[in-house]
Amino acid sequence: MQTTTLLVIGGGPGGYVAAIRAAQLGVQTTLVEAGNVGGTCLNIGCIPSKALIHAAEEFHKLTQYAGGTPLGLSLQSPSVDIAGTVAWKDAIVGKLTGGVDALLKKNGVRLVKGWARIIDGKTVDVEQPGQAGGKPQRFICEHLLLATGSEPAELPFMPFGGPVVSSTQALSPSVLPQRIAVVGAGYIGLELGMAYRKLGVEVSVVEAQDRILPAYDAELVKPVQAALKKLGVPLYLSSRVQGMDESGRGLRVAAGQSGETVLPVDQVLVAVGRRPRTQGYGLESLLLDMNGPALRIDDQCRTSMRNAWAIGDVAGEPMLAHRAMAQGEMVAEIIAGKRRRFSPAAIPAVCFTDPEIAVAGLAPDDAKRQGMDVISASFPFAANGRAMTIESTDGFVRVVARRDNHLIVGWQAVGRGVSELSTAFSQSLEMGARLEDVAGTIHAHPSLGEAVQEAALRALGHALHI
Repeated sequence: MQTTTLLVIGGGPGGYVAAIRAAQLGVQTTLVEAGNVGGTCLNIGCIPSKALIHAAEEFHKLTQYAGGTPLGLSLQSPSVDIAGTVAWKDAIVGKLTGGVDALLKKNGVRLVKGWARIIDGKTVDVEQPGQAGGKPQRFICEHLLLATGSEPAELPFMPFGGPVVSSTQALSPSVLPQRIAVVGAGYIGLELGMAYRKLGVEVSVVEAQDRILPAYDAELVKPVQAALKKLGVPLYLSSRVQGMDESGRGLRVAAGQSGETVLPVDQVLVAVGRRPRTQGYGLESLLLDMNGPALRIDDQCRTSMRNAWAIGDVAGEPMLAHRAMAQGEMVAEIIAGKRRRFSPAAIPAVCFTDPEIAVAGLAPDDAKRQGMDVISASFPFAANGRAMTIESTDGFVRVVARRDNHLIVGWQAVGRGVSELSTAFSQSLEMGARLEDVAGTIHAHPSLGEAVQEAALRALGHALHI
């Protein structure tokens, strides 16, 4: 039996950051993880998906050059070695997870590889591979931190297996299918669907709602929908999947009153969302209060049990790695005796489609629903010199601010590379910036970031370049 002040279950972004920060502050810390550290994000989510998206974009560029381009570039017969692409992606993942391992060791965190089983709020058994005698190792802790993450949601009538795959399998294909149907037009489905299409796969998208990316406002989505059309990706909106046909090579789709359509497929990627991972490790023994499928927490990430904490996806939306990291750091500092609460001005979100979407804070309609009188103004990348030089003039940057005092309450952008603008968005919101602050800040030229300044200038009524 081992004792530890803090025991963290789950080595994803939230768990490993909490463990590192706690150890830095002198808290005796043990981290239990069954797989590689880094969790979904580093191993089968954020990082590998962005690697695959980048590889697909580079190949797509080559195919466009095959017929010659206005840039004066041409080549012939590009091809994809998907095994090589996956190996490159895996090397990036290995480097990052190895780095996390080294950071845990450097900061004095005890890393235990194995499956945790909660006995009670102070006791956890860990089954380790190859354990002598087959008996689990028991840990007694003062604080228990749940950072178990989430898992892909299945369709009950189409469980994962065979031709039906989750994002996990889609990120490590041994061969590329000829035809794939993506069920779900949220960010995961469209990020991977567009990547597969750029790799030469025939892709179709099925969505139950009447538009793609329903979490984002319609103006942000328009350039993405136009890009899907240009790529030749058919959309089946307001449609419901009925299951595979008898041959197992067709996906049955019902669209309103128009009857049933069978889409020929080699694979079906089900991307209908993720659910908190609450099963398989004895969580039910704690009888914690729930918020739907997620654990209920307060603004310090405390659960309904004293000294039992929960961070990241297991605590519900937004399921974002950077939210989990921030929560993990905070919990570690509270346990170490500091006074902290989780009250960010905004949590940015990025959709890595083509073009990308980045948002932070309130959209215009969100602000109005909260009773705010706001100004909103956009600056198009079509008027941005840097966007022209990288052949990416679709999209815009939009700012939302209170009319009375010009306090900025939200930013939105769609366009190539706008994920990198999300930092500026978050900083301005966290620092309580006003339109005049951003408009009066000198931005480098030429850069996409100039559109941020120009949007603020336009909101003030004196845009310079439009």
